[in-house]
Parts: sequence; C-alpha cells; structure tokens
Amino acid sequence: MIYGTRAVIEAIRAGREVEKIMVQHGLANELVKELFALAKQHDIPILPTHPDKLKRLSTKNHQGVISVLSAIQYANLDNIIHQTYTNGQDPFVLIVDRVTDVRNFGAIARTAECAGIHAIVIGEKGNAPITSDAVKTSAGALNFVPVCRERDLKKTIRSLREQGLKIIACTEKTKSLLYETNCEGPVAIIMGSEEDGISDMLLKEADALAAIPMKGKIGSLNVSVAAGIAMYEIVRQRESKK
Repeated sequence: MIYGTRAVIEAIRAGREVEKIMVQHGLANELVKELFALAKQHDIPILPTHPDKLKRLSTKNHQGVISVLSAIQYANLDNIIHQTYTNGQDPFVLIVDRVTDVRNFGAIARTAECAGIHAIVIGEKGNAPITSDAVKTSAGALNFVPVCRERDLKKTIRSLREQGLKIIACTEKTKSLLYETNCEGPVAIIMGSEEDGISDMLLKEADALAAIPMKGKIGSLNVSVAAGIAMYEIVRQRESKK
C-alpha cells in the first residue's frame, strides 16, 4: 500500500500499477481533486471509504488516502487480439464478471494459463484485487497470462465481437448445454460472480448462452470449477478439429 495523497499521485505518475485508491468520505481538497483526475485518466478505481476502515488499514498519516498496488502489470486487450491474429491463432479470451474472492480468481487464472487463454478480462470495479495473494493462489500463473482491466465490459464485449470473436456466456439461465454449443474459432467466454452469476447486462450482449449440466441436488458449481470446465470444453473442441 501507499499512503497519502501526494505519494499516491507521484506513484501513478511514476508508472506504478495501482489496483484501487481508497479515499475518505467527503474529502475534496484541491490535491484530492488532482488525484481524482489522474486516477480517471489511468482508469484506476476510486473507492469512497469510511475513516474507521482507513484507520484499521494503517495507523500512519494517510491523509484520508490509501492506494493498493497491483501485483501485476495490466495489458492492452486490443494489442493482444491483434497480436494473436498476427500469429495465426484464434483469440481465446476469458471475461470474469465480478468475481470477488481472491482465491477463486487465482484458481481461475491458474486454469486459464494451462488452457492457453490469451487474456483474462476484468471490469474496473467489483472484482477481487490482484494482490500477491492472488498471484500465490494462481501458482504464479498471473505472471504469465495477461490480465486486461476494462472500464466498460459491455463496450469491451461489443469491441471483441467487431474483431471477430464469438461471445459465449456460461450460465445456468439457459437450457442450451455447453457441450452442444459451437465454441470453435475466435471466442470469448464470460464467467459470472459467486453470488448471482453473470449480470443481465452482459448476458444480453452474448451471442450464445451455455449451461454446464447439473446432475446432483446442489444447484451451482464454484465459479473457479465452472470456469475450468468451460475453458477445457473449448480446448477439447479445438483439439478435436486438428
């Protein structure tokens, strides 16, 4: 973490990868306004935070501002898609919608790296922070698989479609099974949050909805397990065409 408004501003200007910035409720001096503008320019989430929480995080003179540094360097999604096509490959992208548990995200990243995912896409807000704990849980996979943080996942999905990717939402809100869905070619698969799955907004943007068949009495899988099943079904379909 980095503490204090000026210190956080200088960290951003120095190119440090900031995961999020927590700012005390009601803080609005000129320096904080400068921080807000800089954070917006660099797509860094600002989280209004109660003073008591800031005190629990640090007893240092934080001036109402604490930033959490990311353990990775975020990648540019358009560059990855372009480079993948240039290499003669079909892009294979995983979109993670509001997965908040660090261990789940780390496990997803580990499987994604093994499955040959070209990029993991997350939203600017509402996701697990990519800290050293996430990297550890991923068994180091987050050092190898690119992660792209996007301000608007809806626009990102539309952009991916324009670049030739089929968008598949893995959800229980359909009778169409994943194993019966054509996942060949350039593809992006969406996985949703632990609490309520994929948001309705993103479901509407998908080209296909696909469910993992459930045979037991429990109605849903852990998101990291579901993501692994979905990714490897795409791997299976790709391998069967070689």
